[in-house]
Amino acid sequence: MVVTILRSLSGLCAVTSSSSLQRRTSNSKHRLTEIKKVTSMNPKRGVRRRQKNKNGNMVENPYSKVEAARPDIRKSLSDFLEEARDFVEDGGGPPRWFSPLECSAQAQGSPLLLYLPGIDGTGLGLIRHHKKLGAIFDIWCLHIPVRDRTPLKDLVKLIEKTVKLEHSRFPNRPIYLVGESIGACLALDVAARNPNIDLALILVNPATHVNNLMSRPLSGMMSVLPDEIPTLLEDSFGLKQGDLLKGMLDALSNEFSVHRMGGFGGEILRDLFAVSANFPTLIRMFPKDTLLWKFEMLRSAVASVNSHIYSVRAQTLILPSGHDQWLHNDKDIDRYSRTLPKCIVRKLDDSGQFPLLEDSIDLASIIKFTCFYRRGKSHDFISDYIMPTLFELKQQLDEHRLLMDAISPVMLSTLEDGTVVRSLEGLPSEGPVVYVGYHMILGFELAPMVGILMKERNIHMRGLTHPMVFMYIRDSLVDPKTFDKYKLMGGVPVSNMNFYKLCREKSHVLLYPGGVREALHRKGEEYKLFWPEQSEFVRVASKFGAKIVPFGVVGEDDIFNIVLDSNDQRNIPILKDLMEKATKDAGNLREGDESELGNQDCYIPGLVPKIPGRFYYYFGKPIDLAGKEKELKDKEKAQEVYLQAKSEVEQCIAYLKMKRESDPYRHLLPRMLYQASHGLSSEIPTFDL
Repeated sequence: MVVTILRSLSGLCAVTSSSSLQRRTSNSKHRLTEIKKVTSMNPKRGVRRRQKNKNGNMVENPYSKVEAARPDIRKSLSDFLEEARDFVEDGGGPPRWFSPLECSAQAQGSPLLLYLPGIDGTGLGLIRHHKKLGAIFDIWCLHIPVRDRTPLKDLVKLIEKTVKLEHSRFPNRPIYLVGESIGACLALDVAARNPNIDLALILVNPATHVNNLMSRPLSGMMSVLPDEIPTLLEDSFGLKQGDLLKGMLDALSNEFSVHRMGGFGGEILRDLFAVSANFPTLIRMFPKDTLLWKFEMLRSAVASVNSHIYSVRAQTLILPSGHDQWLHNDKDIDRYSRTLPKCIVRKLDDSGQFPLLEDSIDLASIIKFTCFYRRGKSHDFISDYIMPTLFELKQQLDEHRLLMDAISPVMLSTLEDGTVVRSLEGLPSEGPVVYVGYHMILGFELAPMVGILMKERNIHMRGLTHPMVFMYIRDSLVDPKTFDKYKLMGGVPVSNMNFYKLCREKSHVLLYPGGVREALHRKGEEYKLFWPEQSEFVRVASKFGAKIVPFGVVGEDDIFNIVLDSNDQRNIPILKDLMEKATKDAGNLREGDESELGNQDCYIPGLVPKIPGRFYYYFGKPIDLAGKEKELKDKEKAQEVYLQAKSEVEQCIAYLKMKRESDPYRHLLPRMLYQASHGLSSEIPTFDL
C-alpha cells in the first residue's frame, strides 16, 4: 500500500493479513453498478480550478497552477555577506541569541530551533532557509562577535542554559540544535551533558577531526604575518575593488545573462562575484587573531566531542558534504553513525565546505524527506506531516514527465447515477474517502494517479505505505533517497492506528490490500488480486462514515515484460542472496507462515521494456458507509462490504481490459501522430463510453 507520485525501484508496499484467499462470491450478489452509456463525445479533461467545499462555497484549487510554479524565494550568498557586514561592525560584546524577522510566522506549537554557527560566528548560516524553516520552527541563532574570546566550555554552558530554560517552559516539545562544523561539536557537547532533555540534532559538516596537513601550515603562516595585513588589504583593495567588481558584473549581465549559463557554472560565477564584491566584509570577519583563536577552539571542540560522543542519546541527523575533506572524513562519520543510538546519515554528495549556502541544498525539504520533524516526543506521520510546496510538487511531476507523456493516462470515474465519464467528477470532494484498488508491479500507476488527482481535484491521497520506506537501514541495498517522494507526498506506515487517524482527520486514504505480493507479482499474474481473506478496514471506515471508492488500473502489460520473477531469482545464487537480504530488511520474514501471502518476497524483478502502451484508470461508484457503523460491527456484514469492494475492483479491471481494445490511440505511434497534428498539449481521445 504505497502512495507516491513516482515509481520506486524496489516497489515495496505494505500488506494487511497473510491468510489464504477468500472464495469468490457469486457475480449476481456483488455485481458492479450498471454502467450507463454516454453517447456524447468524450469531454476534455481540463484542470478543475474551482470546486465547492462542504459549505457550498467555491474555492480555488491551489494545485491547478502547479505547472507555473517557480522556485521558492531564498536569499543568496550575496545577501549573507551583505547582512554579515552589520554583524561584523556591531561593536563586539558577548555571544547572544537573535531571531530573524523573516522567521516570525511559525505555526502554533512549532518546536524551538537553535542554530549554532560555524567558523564565521555570525549566526547567519541559515539565511537561505529562514523563510521555509521559519514557518515550522521558532528559530534562534547564536551570534559570536568577531572580537569575542569566550572559551569553548563557556559557549557550551551558554547554550545549555538556554536549552534548560526552554525545556522547563515547554517540557513536551523537542529542541532542535542545528550545528555547522564547530557548531556541530557544540551541539554534541550539549546533548552529551543533557541526556534527559529531548533534543534533536542536525549536524552539517560536523568537525570530526582537523586535517593537520592543511591547518598546521595555515596556522603557522598566520602567526608570522603582521597584524596590520588585514587593514592594508582593506585600504588597498576594499571598497574600490568591490565597486569595480560590481561594475564588471553589470557589464557581463548586459553581454550575457548569468542565469542563462544555468547549472553549476552559473552558481560558481554568481558566488565568485558575491565574494569579491564583499571582500572588505570577509577581511573584517576573519582578522588574524580571530582566525588563530578559531583554529585553537576547533581543535578543542573536536577533542571534546570525541571524548563525550558515547554519552549522546539524542536523535541525530548528520549531513556531511561529499567534497569536504578538511573537517571530517567518511570513517569518522561512519563511527559516529554506529555510536549514536538514533542516527541518520544523509550525504550531500555534490556539496562543498558550506552546503547551507548552496542553491541545491534545501534544509526544510531534507527534514521532510527524513521524517525528522516532530512537535512531540516522537514523529506523528499524520499531525507532523508538512504539505509539499507548489515547487516541490512541480519537481516531482517533472521527474515523471517522460513517463506521463509515454502512457497518456485515461481517467474515468462514476457519477452518483452510475454514469461513467472521462473525468474525475465522480470522486467525492470531502473525506474521509478510502480508495481500494489493484497495485501494478513496482507501483507504476501511482505517478499519474496521485499527480492528476491533486492538479484536477485538489485531492491529496495519503497512502498506507510499507514501513521499510520510513526506516533508516545502514548498508541497505536500496538508497534511502529513493523513498524521498513517498514521504514528501504523505505516505504513512501501514498500521491500524494510522488508518484510524487518517479516517478521523477526514483524509483521502489510498489502500492496497494486496500489498507486496500484488506489487511484486510473478509471471502470468497480471491483474490478479492478492487480497487477504478479510480485512478490518471496512469496520474502521464505517466508524467515520467514510466512502469506499473501488478502482482498477490497466496498462502494465503494455509497457514491459517480466523476465525474472522471484521464482527465477531463487535459482540464481547471487540474486537469491540479494532477495533474502531485501526481504529481511523489509521485515517480511514471517516464521511459521507457509501460505502464499505469508511468503512476501521483496526483490527487484527483471523487466524488459516494450514500446509504451496506454494506462487506463477507472474509479467505480463510491460505496457510502455513512450511518452503517452499528450494522457493520457485525463481522459478516463487514465481510460482505469487503468482498463487494473486491468484486468491483475486479470488474473495473475487466471493463478496462475490454474497452481498451477499441481505443484507436492505445499504441504510442497513433498518439504521437495525433499530438503532432493537434499540438503537444492537446487531449488525446480514447474509446467511446
